Amino acid sequence: MTSRRLFLTQVILLLAGCKQFGSKTEQLGRLIIGVVAYGEGVRSVEQYQNFINYLQSRTKAIIELEPVYNEVKAVQQVQNRAWSLVFAPPGLAAIATQAQYSPLFPLQGINNRRSVLVVLKASNIKKLTDLNGKTVALGQPGSVTGYYLPLYNLYGITLAQVQIAPTPRTILELIAKGKVAAGALSKDEFDRYRSEFLPTQMRILHASQSIPSGAVLISRDIERNQLNLIQQAMNQAVPEIAQQAGYIPNAQPPSYKDLVAFIAKVKPIEAHIHEQPAPLYQIGEEKPLQ
Repeated sequence: MTSRRLFLTQVILLLAGCKQFGSKTEQLGRLIIGVVAYGEGVRSVEQYQNFINYLQSRTKAIIELEPVYNEVKAVQQVQNRAWSLVFAPPGLAAIATQAQYSPLFPLQGINNRRSVLVVLKASNIKKLTDLNGKTVALGQPGSVTGYYLPLYNLYGITLAQVQIAPTPRTILELIAKGKVAAGALSKDEFDRYRSEFLPTQMRILHASQSIPSGAVLISRDIERNQLNLIQQAMNQAVPEIAQQAGYIPNAQPPSYKDLVAFIAKVKPIEAHIHEQPAPLYQIGEEKPLQ
């Protein structure tokens, strides 16, 4: 799916400033900021506008914001190193580190995020093995909470079908309409969107282990002096700007080493997810993580 690139450019002319201060101002060039917007492109523009204006004024760069609809396109962009900066949820952040992006700052939000499998409150499904022979909705590849963690949690179960949904809201919609028996998303996404489907009642069937928060990451293609300039500017942003953009300045980003290893071990389970029925296991193999 072709992403919509929203160009938010503000060209700053430096001649007057150079004459006034008698020094040459270094220009950073062009930066592309990538975010996963889940179809909320306009909201993303509003959320990051003050941050973009601030970073442009500090770096003298032309900045473009590129919101993408879900993790699939985002994974492609980081693997191609098409983005200079990435505001990444945990799964995308882990994948970005493999594409030689470096975490700069943690994102705001829950430090110990969890994946949940959700069912209708009235459903007779009480445990994970009750999903044998049922249809389950997962998020896009690249999402830890919507895809990799539920694959791990469902290991050993044969589903009637796996439906890949584009957004967390779509997953809850499929559950509410009875089109799937269960769906996977993060706990905070469930809490955020569940009220949109009232009076339909849903409950959590299973919650996963906790994972790190997301992060702001920077491409290895950014020159060292430029990287330092960006990092300093983001550290010195006033709290309102940092909060709107959703990152925590002057804080250490999470380590994604364990998450990268987890994804690598779970990925072989993907082999059968497009089959009907879909056996979520490797023939002759034990569960990949204990």
